[in-house]
Amino acid sequence: MQTTRSKELAEEYLRLGGKRLAKIDDNIVKIRHWDDDTPEAEAFWQKHIESLDDKRRVEVETHLPTINDR
Repeated sequence: MQTTRSKELAEEYLRLGGKRLAKIDDNIVKIRHWDDDTPEAEAFWQKHIESLDDKRRVEVETHLPTINDR
């Protein structure tokens, strides 16, 4: 099974200890961030995800766990 770049980024962020959750409502994606990320996950987010254009960042965010998964 082939993995997309956006899924790879999301998986690496989570592997590093990322805690952000996606809130998806009517195809609008927002991020919730109640718990602190590990320093490694935060640095990864800033370097590899935050810098993406809006469309690509949303693609990554949709691969994060959702607030409904809690």
